[in-house]
Amino acid sequence: MVDKEQAAADAVRRKNRSQLMLIFAITFISLGASYLLFYMVRDSGVWGTTNNGVFIDPPVNIHNLELTVDGLPLPERGKWWLFINAGASCDEACEHALQQLRALHILLNKEATRVDRALVTDGSFSITEYLTTYPGLVHVVAPEIGLEQGIFIVDPLGNLVFFYPMEDAGKPVLDDLKRLLKLSQIG
Repeated sequence: MVDKEQAAADAVRRKNRSQLMLIFAITFISLGASYLLFYMVRDSGVWGTTNNGVFIDPPVNIHNLELTVDGLPLPERGKWWLFINAGASCDEACEHALQQLRALHILLNKEATRVDRALVTDGSFSITEYLTTYPGLVHVVAPEIGLEQGIFIVDPLGNLVFFYPMEDAGKPVLDDLKRLLKLSQIG
């Protein structure tokens, strides 16, 4: 009788031990597979961000760029900015970007009051027709600032956040700007 009870107890112990080992194996295999997947995908370049623009790296603050509005230093408004850096002239791509950003500003709806639009030029040409065609547009004059022509999103602290080529002035900028405004604790 004792042998049967001992055999039954040994069988239960083996069964419990194998179940415990199975639980540990499932845990360590899933944990190992998740680490392996994370490091393989991260290093392969597939791992990405959800933004459409290019991060400005190293950070640039607009207050260090000697920008002026009507001959005065750029005011610190505490708002988000959409800068169109046109450089020496506003060509067809620049005009298209101005149209797109005006429409984008309207699409922001109640958040539109948190965002200002600016055309950044070197001051060598007149933009009075743009100022009348696109109400709310601010003309910012900049000496050679060393930034590529295109569209920049600027945060309320004055840091350039994202860059977009002129032809990407529509939905990519709107998507990123909405996300930034939703998550922003400043401005």
